Amino acid sequence: MDIREPEIKKDEILFLEDDNFNIGNVCIVTGAAGGIGKAAAVAAAANNLMTVGLDIDEEGGRKTQEMAREMGGRMIFRKTDLCSDKDLEDAVEEAAGLGSIKYVANIAGIQHIDSIDNFPMEKYDYMMRLMLRAPFFLSRLTIPHMKKSSDGTGAIGNMASVHAHICTLNKSVYNITKFGLRALTQSIAAEGDGKIRSFSISTGFIKTALALKQIPAQAEQRGITQDEVVQDVMMGNSRVKEMMAPIDVGNLFLMGFSRFARYLVGGDLLFDGGMVLTYAQKSS
Repeated sequence: MDIREPEIKKDEILFLEDDNFNIGNVCIVTGAAGGIGKAAAVAAAANNLMTVGLDIDEEGGRKTQEMAREMGGRMIFRKTDLCSDKDLEDAVEEAAGLGSIKYVANIAGIQHIDSIDNFPMEKYDYMMRLMLRAPFFLSRLTIPHMKKSSDGTGAIGNMASVHAHICTLNKSVYNITKFGLRALTQSIAAEGDGKIRSFSISTGFIKTALALKQIPAQAEQRGITQDEVVQDVMMGNSRVKEMMAPIDVGNLFLMGFSRFARYLVGGDLLFDGGMVLTYAQKSS
């Protein structure tokens, strides 16, 4: 199975007609240097939003910026340590100088495969700060800007996972952060009065570097081959046996931000090929 990260093609981007999708409105995307974050940033820029990409990987972030501009969009990249409050404060201040902050896509994340009784606590602390605290703090910083915008609306999308619905072996902290992101999503929506919306996106395995990196560790932990990891662990519980492309997920963020998602208030977009709802009893 070929799980190399595919290139983003313009004809794969979902283009939506929305009055709020204009260059005066800002969309902040974390994890913009690669994978889903890159795809969401490119899709946002292509949809005429002033896009601000944040990531610690400057080289990857510049490449995303270049691609977004090649697609006809406007994007700036800012090297940002999402675990630094000062970096996030400065990034939001810069974004606010470019227009009205209306949309945030909290996507950045990492994975560490290990059992609970062997999990390094420094890795636990880092994952919690990157994947839960940073989205919370970025939401805290941007919601006031959304409220002050011309129509007082905005939307925050959080990248969850099937691991926000079910827990699998040796991914305890990843599971915790993804369940936590769904709770953050619903908390934002509860306070947003239908004007500041929030939603989460839960997918199975995506053709990204993050998925690739998991395969050797999963194989070692489970005592199986890498091919068996892909076929039996990653895709074994899915009715659709092909991994999603990053742009497929990027498009979901744009749909969730758009006027077509007016009633998506605290909800979760479960695009997992049937893994959770049809095979949950077989998950491992």
